[in-house]
Amino acid sequence: MSRFYLTTAIDYANGDPHVGHAYERIGADAIARWRRLRGDDVQFLIGMDEHGQKVAQVAEAEGVTPQELTDRIAATFQATWDRLGITYDRFIRTTEAPHKAGVRALIERIYERNPDDFYEQAYEGWYCVGCEQFKRDTEIADGRCLIHTNRTLERKTERNWFFRLTRYTDFLRQLNRRPGFLEPETRRNEILALIESGLEDISVTRASLAWGIPWPRPLSTGETQATWVWFDALPNYLTATGFPEPGWETRWPAQLHIVGKDITRLHCAIWPAMLQSAGLPLPARVWAHGFALFKGEKVSKSSGVAFDLDAAIARHGSDALRYFLLREIPWDTDGSYTWERFDERYTADLADAFGNLASRVLAMLARYRGGVVPDAAETELDRSGADAVHRYGEAMDALLLHRGAAAAWDLVSAANVYVDRRAPWTQAKTGDAAGLDATLAALARTLERLAVLTWPFIPEAATKLWTGLGLGDAIPVAAAWERALAPQVAGLQTSRIPALFPKPETPAATPP
Repeated sequence: MSRFYLTTAIDYANGDPHVGHAYERIGADAIARWRRLRGDDVQFLIGMDEHGQKVAQVAEAEGVTPQELTDRIAATFQATWDRLGITYDRFIRTTEAPHKAGVRALIERIYERNPDDFYEQAYEGWYCVGCEQFKRDTEIADGRCLIHTNRTLERKTERNWFFRLTRYTDFLRQLNRRPGFLEPETRRNEILALIESGLEDISVTRASLAWGIPWPRPLSTGETQATWVWFDALPNYLTATGFPEPGWETRWPAQLHIVGKDITRLHCAIWPAMLQSAGLPLPARVWAHGFALFKGEKVSKSSGVAFDLDAAIARHGSDALRYFLLREIPWDTDGSYTWERFDERYTADLADAFGNLASRVLAMLARYRGGVVPDAAETELDRSGADAVHRYGEAMDALLLHRGAAAAWDLVSAANVYVDRRAPWTQAKTGDAAGLDATLAALARTLERLAVLTWPFIPEAATKLWTGLGLGDAIPVAAAWERALAPQVAGLQTSRIPALFPKPETPAATPP
């Protein structure tokens, strides 16, 4: 069994979760579930980034303390991820005492190993509170940050501790050229271009920040400053292993960091440089996904583009939203969606194709064979199933989740065509018992395969299907992939199940 430590970017605690947050968590959860199907020992980390100026400003505006604000927001995020079936193993918060201790230990380790990597300097620049970063001229247009276009940049002048990022230029160039470290390739090319344009040392403390982890050493003036929020947030992947307490080495490094494309620089330049400076192992792989765009625009609190996550879950259920986002939006680039497209996918792919197939097959097994799966030789549908399983595995290993979902639904389509072509109702009427057994057995084997293949995407429906096939109350994850490769359902007592994706009696109203 291989260890597989998977992380997402931790969410910033200045507002409620939105579809952009959900897209990353759902995708990461599908990967975690896939790796469990492969037999890996998965550790799946998510959490909250709870320090910084934005959090302090929101708390002040609401008349609460930053801790009260982050406690409330963290609870909301956790409830949402539970509702969406996100199977995380650890939910870290940067306000936790062990995390704070781990950040201080990492900083001290850098001081001890490479003391010249930190130095003092007065600095003046344009600061984006939304990004919690000083911005280069190339990152500013019309006096505003390219990412947070609705925020006014602040001119800041202060003396801070700096990290000597420029020292690691050659190291970072070689790292990001390494095949498989940063994917997809478009993101790798962007980071390499950034490195070639010239890195700059970064300010890692803030004089005016009260809500943050105190930097462990004062300036030469005696002033103590707070740790820059990203120098606090990035180490969460390490501190979640228990660093620096004994045993953390057994869980580090991470096999995969999943992040949005807008924070690739932080994860593929600053974070590796921090680890290299501290003499710590590097993560094996970073995947930078694109944006989920509602009608072509990024959904976020700061952008003002609304697609209510609670309404989206309530519209067709958590399984439906999981499937829709991962099927509709490519995992390697941006993708756009609408309420109308959500309804279309629900009806065509889930209700009419997948749900109807499950209902028809289980109903025919009950009607023609008392619910017992016949024992019959493989047919062309089994061969289609084997091909779909192969293509699915290749796509999921490559983290192309949309292609994995497409491979599974290719099998759904093939099975529905098979039903119509074989016409088991006619086989039953004409007394073709052998032909009917072959048809029903092939369809039952296909349903077993589909229960496994769809579990990373629609886990509730997949589990209900598994149960309806008489395979048990829960999918045995460690052994399930073998069942997809070689289904074993002959002789099982199946049972009919309620519609997996019932059509609404009246069409849901489309929000403005």
